[in-house]
Amino acid sequence: MISLSNISFHYPQSNFRLQLDELSFHSGTKTAVVGPSGFGKTTLLHLISGIYIPQNGEVEVHGKKVHLMSDAERRTFRLTNMGFVFQDFKLLEYLNVMDNILLPYRINKVLKLEKALKNHVFEIASMLSIEDKLARNPGNLSQGERQRVAICRALLTNPSIILADEPTGNLDPENKQNIMRILFDYVSKKDATLVAVTHDHELLDGFDHVVDFKEIYTSA
Repeated sequence: MISLSNISFHYPQSNFRLQLDELSFHSGTKTAVVGPSGFGKTTLLHLISGIYIPQNGEVEVHGKKVHLMSDAERRTFRLTNMGFVFQDFKLLEYLNVMDNILLPYRINKVLKLEKALKNHVFEIASMLSIEDKLARNPGNLSQGERQRVAICRALLTNPSIILADEPTGNLDPENKQNIMRILFDYVSKKDATLVAVTHDHELLDGFDHVVDFKEIYTSA
C-alpha cells in the first residue's frame, strides 16, 4: 500500500509546485500516470521512493512513513522494497551490463550478493532478450537495449513495488508489448504494485487504474 496525503512539493528556485490532497496505490494493482510534461509525474515517483521529500504532507509505504526516514534509511528501504526504472536509465558506463544489473547488491550490504544471483540475472535478461549483452558496456547498446537493462535491474531484487518512468519509451512495438506483459505478469505473480508514468495511451487498457496529472494539476 502506497499513500500520499496533503502533499506540497517544490524545487528550489523554480515556479513548479505539486499539490496532492490524497493519492493511494494498492498491492496487486497496476496504475498508469499520464499527463503533459512538466506536471509532476516523475516527481511523484521520486516522492514515493523517498528520493525527494515533500515540504509538507506524508508519504507512507507499507506502513512506513518515508518522509520521516533519514537519507540512509530511505536508501535502504528503496533498495529492499522498490524497483525503479529511471527514464534516463542510470547505467554506469564503466560497468558491463551484468555489473550494472547487480549494482543494487553492490551498494548496500542489506542485499546479499550470492553466487546463484547471476543465474537469476540470466533468467530475467533472457525474458528481456538481452542475455547475449551481459558482457557489453552500456555505450555499445542501443537505447532500447539500455532500457531493458534498466528494467532487468529493477526486477532483480524481487521488489514489492515497481516505479517505472516511461518504461517503453525507447522500444519498438514488439518489445513494448513484451515488456508490459513481463511487468504485468510480475505484478500478478508477486501481488506487487506497479506505478508507471507513460505517454503511450495505447498501453492504458492493460492497467487497472489511470491517474491523469492534468486533472490533478488543474484542481491543485
